[in-house]
Amino acid sequence: MRLVHLDLKGAAPKVSFLEQVFPLLSKLGANGILVEYEDMFPFKGELETLKSPYKIQQLAALNKLEVVPLAQTFGHVEFILKHDKYRYLREVERFPNSLNPHVPDTLSLLKSILSQVMDKHRHSSWIHIGADEVFHLGEGMDSKNWISRSSGDVGKMYLNHIKEVVNFIVNQYKGLQVLMWDDMLRKIRFFCPAESGIATHASPVLWFYAPDFDTEQIGKFISKYADSGFKSVWFASAFKGTTGPAQGWTPLNYHLKNHLSWLKVIQAMSKFPFIKFQGIALTGWQRYDHYSVLCELLPVGIPSLAICLQTLVNGEGLAARACKAGWCQQA
Repeated sequence: MRLVHLDLKGAAPKVSFLEQVFPLLSKLGANGILVEYEDMFPFKGELETLKSPYKIQQLAALNKLEVVPLAQTFGHVEFILKHDKYRYLREVERFPNSLNPHVPDTLSLLKSILSQVMDKHRHSSWIHIGADEVFHLGEGMDSKNWISRSSGDVGKMYLNHIKEVVNFIVNQYKGLQVLMWDDMLRKIRFFCPAESGIATHASPVLWFYAPDFDTEQIGKFISKYADSGFKSVWFASAFKGTTGPAQGWTPLNYHLKNHLSWLKVIQAMSKFPFIKFQGIALTGWQRYDHYSVLCELLPVGIPSLAICLQTLVNGEGLAARACKAGWCQQA
């Protein structure tokens, strides 16, 4: 799978623009989109506080693009916790970015959000639960008390919450596969899949956005996840939005090199026979978080997206020709 990340948490494009872009994505080699809705999802009922109408399902189907919804379930939930109604669910009262996993209402809220999201994505094979950058986890008083009582640590606390989320999804939606960013998993020193129970139903999405990242380090993470019982793994590159929180233009060479590095990793997957590579998401961040300024917007990043997608489809030979033609010269 080659998913193009559509980040709606900043300057979300109009449907009229997506009508032009989606056919292009399909022609360039994408077969799906990873849609990060945040408060652009048309929530209803008790969640109407978070609501904003937005429709892309039919447009994606017309262009043979599978829609993979992304619903944050732990960190990056400022769009929820900024509201006074949900303030009591914060891990640390001062910061609206991470949920307190010890309050029963946290899981109830997430079940409601996930149910509404999946009701609008009945034909999706995957759901992405985010789960990255859970800042300040373990710093709240409830977490400190839990660690003291259970002789646990932040890693176990993290896995316990993710286990509850994953179990709800797989029990409620048979056959649905779960994706999650892997950065929090990297930090867990002793990872026991039998204890956490998530490896059977979830796949880590390894994200690295630097142009020349350490591919051997990626191999160590893949081995760790294979040893932990995960059956499959995804990768995440970046075609824009990772070179500065207020970036105005997209450095093509930077993002091209990132994809060339990922090609090396993909080509080396035969070294890991016990875990399957399922796909890659080309991320295109509109802003770093809910409160950040905008970085370069989607229209500016289209040339980079085209080069990066075609590099994944046709290999580094195409990339070399693009650079020779002057496409990759930095401004």
